[in-house]
Amino acid sequence: MDEHIYRVIQIVGSSEKSIDDAIHMAITRASKTLRELRWFEVVETRGHIQNNKIQHFQVTLKVGFTLDGD
Repeated sequence: MDEHIYRVIQIVGSSEKSIDDAIHMAITRASKTLRELRWFEVVETRGHIQNNKIQHFQVTLKVGFTLDGD
């Protein structure tokens, strides 16, 4: 059985469309430089309001990935 040992980092994603899109943007970008992504947890959500309208959404994610062997 594979060992379940992970490294955990925090990343922040942002989107003008939605919280869901901000999550997807963050994971898509992280996957370009990190290997073996396994899970994420939404830690915080927030947004920016301008002229009484939502301008963008931000999400802070904890991302877990497995460590390279030997």
